[in-house]
Amino acid sequence: MKLLDGKKVSNEIKEEISVQVAKMRERGEKVPHLAAVLVGNDGASLTYVGSKVKSCERVGFESTLVRMPSTTSELELLNKIEELNQNDDIDGFIVQLPLPPQIDTQKVLLAVDPDKDVDGFHPMNFGKMALDMSTFIPATPFGILELLERYNVDTKGKHTVVIGRSHIVGRPMSILMGRKGWPGNSTVTLTHSHTKNITQIISQADIVISALGVPNFLKAEMVKDDAVIIDVGITRVTDDTKEKGYYITGDVDFENVSKKASFITPVPGGVGPMTIAMLLKNTLLARERHRSRK
Repeated sequence: MKLLDGKKVSNEIKEEISVQVAKMRERGEKVPHLAAVLVGNDGASLTYVGSKVKSCERVGFESTLVRMPSTTSELELLNKIEELNQNDDIDGFIVQLPLPPQIDTQKVLLAVDPDKDVDGFHPMNFGKMALDMSTFIPATPFGILELLERYNVDTKGKHTVVIGRSHIVGRPMSILMGRKGWPGNSTVTLTHSHTKNITQIISQADIVISALGVPNFLKAEMVKDDAVIIDVGITRVTDDTKEKGYYITGDVDFENVSKKASFITPVPGGVGPMTIAMLLKNTLLARERHRSRK
């Protein structure tokens, strides 16, 4: 069994990006600038955005954090997004999800300029990804592809089973794993809460990508020997014996499944760190595109 070490690979990617940014500075070019919009005080969102800001500092990006109260109206947020769209100094920005209930998430994602949509959520970018065109790939699926590539995991002709059909992970992942090229060229089955015989389907998979959000859903008896296991799930489980009062676990019963797998991602330290690294990569891509257009 080989560990797909997202923490290690994400550090390598950040180092590569910081070298590119240093060269940009030497040439007197503008360095990439990433902005994040945070509405409200959701604990997990605060943590995610904080780590994104720190990562920007580490690679030499400029970063801006736009904080708005949880009482922000939809119109106020849309006005702020338009302001960021028009700001030539900002290369890419993200609107941290989830948003408060008074705001229509779809309307907000549609308002983001596709050329600055480094999260890859805009329908224009999603459509380009589905058509194998150059675009921003959503950061988590992009990170999974990068892990498979850097660990030289064979995907050609393999049966990939994706568990979960979210717009952020499951659905794009199913498209990307079936695309021409590598990582890709696999035969994909997309499973979800209404899939019948899901255990039987998973047992036939060469590659399992689980983005369900159900702690320890995937058991050892559900996977075949030498399967590649990608665990996207991340759940806080209450535990009074822990100092923080909880522990973090994924969708996979790691202890037992790892004994059968050929490759597996840990939680934490697997897919999570890759997501931020690929967000930075998308921001660098956005800067290069904006420069070439000018």
